[in-house]
Amino acid sequence: MFFAVSVANNWALNFNIPMPLHMIFKSGSLVTSMFMGRFLLKKKYAFIKYFSVLMVSCGIFLATWASYRIKAETNSEINTPKNQSFIGIALMSFALILSAGLGIYQETLFKKYGKHPKEALFYSHALPLPGFLLLIGDIYPQLHLFSKSGIIELFLFNIPLLWLYLIGNVITQYICVRSVFTIAAKYSSLTVTMIITFRKFVSLIFSIIYFQNPFTNLHWFATFLVFAGTLLFTDLKNLRSQTKKLE
Repeated sequence: MFFAVSVANNWALNFNIPMPLHMIFKSGSLVTSMFMGRFLLKKKYAFIKYFSVLMVSCGIFLATWASYRIKAETNSEINTPKNQSFIGIALMSFALILSAGLGIYQETLFKKYGKHPKEALFYSHALPLPGFLLLIGDIYPQLHLFSKSGIIELFLFNIPLLWLYLIGNVITQYICVRSVFTIAAKYSSLTVTMIITFRKFVSLIFSIIYFQNPFTNLHWFATFLVFAGTLLFTDLKNLRSQTKKLE
């Protein structure tokens, strides 16, 4: 499940999916996580939580529609097939549902076998490694491209720039993912999803500013709905009480 989620999310970027839309769409994991908890774990939620889910769902739909319109106009100019965006959205939808199921599954494992975040982190990444042999045709050509990138001198060594970016990506990803697994061992999958959603909000704003991605007023409104709905969904008083108990 972890392998499928990772590959599907990355693969979606090959189908004209802009990064801001990618981040907003993944924020919908809060919605799917709630429904998974409702139907698989038989959890019950207050009306305000369902209302917040509606806000998040509308926000994702508006962001998807706004980005598709922008891409459709661009595609008409460069003769790129318009149905590629739909393929990317389908891949992200698949990853969204599977990711929520993975969170529920991890929560169930922690309850049954004990909370061991480092062990879960290791096996979640080690077991999928053979699966990447299926993608060797895509990975191998990238190795040559990375090696041919611009050279930068670092500590008396000449390192291709893209390899340096990859190393930095691996280090920061390790810090982030290890923190997520640690949090997952202490809180429910829904709380973990909420925390990750706000982390994605920071990434979204950074992406818009740094990469100068097109972001219309409709995008901003959709973003507001997604993250306001996320905040409304979260019971901050209950979260504080859980934190105090853990302390």
